[in-house]
Amino acid sequence: MNLVKLAKQQIQDVVQNAIKNCIDKGIFELDSIPEIMIEKPKEKSHGDFATNIAMELTRKFKKNPREIAQNILDCIDLSGTFIEKVEVAGPGFINFFFRNDWLYKVVEVILSEGNNYGKVNVGNGKKVMVEFVSANPTGPMHMGNARGGALGDCLANLLKWAGYNVTKEFYVNDAGNQIEKFGQSLEIRYRQLKGENIELPEDCYHGEDIIERVREYLNEYGDDLENLSSDERRKKLVEFALKRNISLMKEHLKKYGIEYDVWFHESSLYESGEVFETIEDLKSRGYTYEKDGALWFAASKIDGNLKDEVLIRANGIPTYFAADIAYHRNKFEKRGFDIVIDIWGADHHGHVARMKAAMKALGIDPERLIVILMQLVRLVRGKEVVRMSKRTGKAITLIDLIDEIGKDAARFMFNTKSADTHIEIDLDLVTQQTLDNPVFYVQYAHARTCGIIRALSEEGIVLDRGRIKLNLLQQEEEFELLKKLLELPEEIEIAARNFDVSRVTKYLLDLSAIFHSFYNACKVKNENEDLMFTRLALVECVRIVIKNMLDLLGVEAPERM
Repeated sequence: MNLVKLAKQQIQDVVQNAIKNCIDKGIFELDSIPEIMIEKPKEKSHGDFATNIAMELTRKFKKNPREIAQNILDCIDLSGTFIEKVEVAGPGFINFFFRNDWLYKVVEVILSEGNNYGKVNVGNGKKVMVEFVSANPTGPMHMGNARGGALGDCLANLLKWAGYNVTKEFYVNDAGNQIEKFGQSLEIRYRQLKGENIELPEDCYHGEDIIERVREYLNEYGDDLENLSSDERRKKLVEFALKRNISLMKEHLKKYGIEYDVWFHESSLYESGEVFETIEDLKSRGYTYEKDGALWFAASKIDGNLKDEVLIRANGIPTYFAADIAYHRNKFEKRGFDIVIDIWGADHHGHVARMKAAMKALGIDPERLIVILMQLVRLVRGKEVVRMSKRTGKAITLIDLIDEIGKDAARFMFNTKSADTHIEIDLDLVTQQTLDNPVFYVQYAHARTCGIIRALSEEGIVLDRGRIKLNLLQQEEEFELLKKLLELPEEIEIAARNFDVSRVTKYLLDLSAIFHSFYNACKVKNENEDLMFTRLALVECVRIVIKNMLDLLGVEAPERM
């Protein structure tokens, strides 16, 4: 149950009915009632919610908005609602104050819904694919993949909470030019290891992992490549190295808390003929032309600001762009996803409009393709920027980061800001067991709730719902906690609509802060047993909510710290 939505609905209903009463009494002359916008006032003294409907109606009546607001107030009926009182404030705002039993109801709801509390149904079962990381399988995953992994996995979890039917997918780029370079790099390293004096070209892959894959092959298969042609040798090395690299990716991602529903291979688009099928589709719709021996996509036909792109090179080989169009067509048309979400690095900014144009050319609504561009990550230790791994002395990879700070810190911190914001992570801070560390701060709040429940249980005191007397909760810290708890479903809904998991981490930090204040101000164990059981119920609600949200983030919720 979304108590905030229920409250807003009650306000809309009483205001609409009040305006209708004003119309019936001849106070207002209106053909239709405009949309009633409801917001949460910044100042607590201004109530729980407010509407500016009187200012909106001023344009129609040419009257003072305070007078209009008072007219509405005079015709308002609050019976059957949680609303305690209504006031006119400022230039004509109408402020609504809710009774405490609205706040108290959240305890009943959370204890009833348990690990489902916070779930909403924004998605109505729509099929959504979230494609993320999709790192080039020719080498180890880097820092951008680390952020993309946390963003994508947590977003997929958030959308599931919001009622979508979600599929997590990794797109394996195992075809095209980068695989040709991969094969060339492997073969040259093989020949070098066999004693040949041969240079590795500058545009090949120079990472130590290439040499490592070749050594692994030699250890496993010996000299079976020696008498093969260059093409055959490359094919075998690529097949072996890709399998090993993808296996390592799965292993590292699992350590990061990520398991995909689908690993989709680019090569399958060629094997099934979908790349050329997609190109033929574009041809038939009049969005291709030939120039300089190549086949081009006429992106400028869709948007005059876009440049046309090559689909098939003069040598007859399709471009990566052609395969990417086929892949997105496969998502929408072949597999029937209603919404497709791609998480890309900010350097792919120019590719977004081209891909949306390609979808439009294929008759697919481009609004169904959501591209989230993530900004760069900066790691610091103290005041120094960190670029190299302590373990290897080379650029920090995904697994280096997990080994250094752990998956919990990485997943939480990468979601503390929206994807379009640069993020800085202090490696020293996020490994400290202090309340300055945001991850520790939230986990400690959960452990503290468990500690309270455990300590009372050891004395034979367990939650008895029959002893809960919610009207005993009267302190400011208790009210603040109740208000924060009932906000969760609304926060999940807003976060899902905006594809923004950072709202969840912010909510957790705010809730933890309020709980720590409650802990210091309100003793759970006290002489008034009814109050003790009631506060114990409140602590249990906090435990449930923090656990639910940490589960959504894929972060551990420790019971002891």
